[in-house]
Amino acid sequence: MNLAGYAVDDRIPPPQKADYGIGLVGCGGIVNAAHLLAYRAGGLRVVACFDRDREAAARTAREHGIPRVAVSLDDLLADPAVAIVDLAITPADQPAVAAQAIAAGKHLLCQKPLALDYAAAARLVAQARAAGVKLAVNQQMRWDAGIAVARQLVAQGALGALADVRIEVSVRTPWHLWPWIARSPRIEVLYHSIHYLDALRFLLGEPERVTAVHGRAPDQPETGETKTVTVLEYAGALQAIVDVNHHDWSDDAHARFRLLGDAGIVRGTIGLLDDYPHGRVDTLEYQPNAEPRRWHQAALTTRWIPDAFLGPMASLMAAIETDGEPATGGADNLGTLRLVHAAYRSAAERQSVDPAEIAADAPATR
Repeated sequence: MNLAGYAVDDRIPPPQKADYGIGLVGCGGIVNAAHLLAYRAGGLRVVACFDRDREAAARTAREHGIPRVAVSLDDLLADPAVAIVDLAITPADQPAVAAQAIAAGKHLLCQKPLALDYAAAARLVAQARAAGVKLAVNQQMRWDAGIAVARQLVAQGALGALADVRIEVSVRTPWHLWPWIARSPRIEVLYHSIHYLDALRFLLGEPERVTAVHGRAPDQPETGETKTVTVLEYAGALQAIVDVNHHDWSDDAHARFRLLGDAGIVRGTIGLLDDYPHGRVDTLEYQPNAEPRRWHQAALTTRWIPDAFLGPMASLMAAIETDGEPATGGADNLGTLRLVHAAYRSAAERQSVDPAEIAADAPATR
């Protein structure tokens, strides 16, 4: 696709070698609504599944044509047909199960957050490295159409030197559908804005400082924060802002992103949230800083759910084939977790935080 002279493409190519056997651990809603639909579209091969709820596993296998339902986690991990374990379980359970998969010599796609604390996540990354297995994290927003195309435009110099980047989301999120999240002392950044922070690292690199303010809606039933503002400061003039509210009752709900540089500007909507819960394709427009000023619209075709879920798994498969690193590999994801935990520290201490402090304060990771 040509956009004002720049080549952009939101399609997500499957890996060249796509026949690695995938074993699912966890057969809940997101697996059925996203993982499996994306994998089928990409021609990937799911060979087994397991869930503590045996009926959920049987139903998922039946509806998606998975040939084998494992009777236990050990049974799935012992299956020689399973090369990659796709974990879709809670972050409290994930490190222990991931460690078992690593010990069994399986490559891993974990969900975000990789662990509830930074030190546990770093230990898991070190365990995978020592065992010679690949570990990726399902930060699939990097493959969401608007973010992917924005990255392509930045890489081609269409925006020039960036000065101001914003992600603004004001929606009504039904946290009660995930009771374990609604009861969590940390909610918004750990389970939602972690996507935006990872996307900003993908677009902009590593910030020098993080400043955050966290809040709650009046009389909200959830335990943790549901309103946050996070400011990322970079060298030079660049700042990025993530502004999120999950208790917007109005008909003025929105989910948008904007990147302003000295050579051009990109603006767009996050289709999944801009039309939540139904979802739609993102929008993206680009305007160069030159006369005659006009907006150029990108003809995007893919969706965050389910299409973007192919990206992390395809990248993991490519890393296995080439002995490289997945785009959202565990080591890279520690950078995102540093921003998450820096945001919580900043909000608690009411001061800016250098993300490097998070790793420095986790001696178990060294």
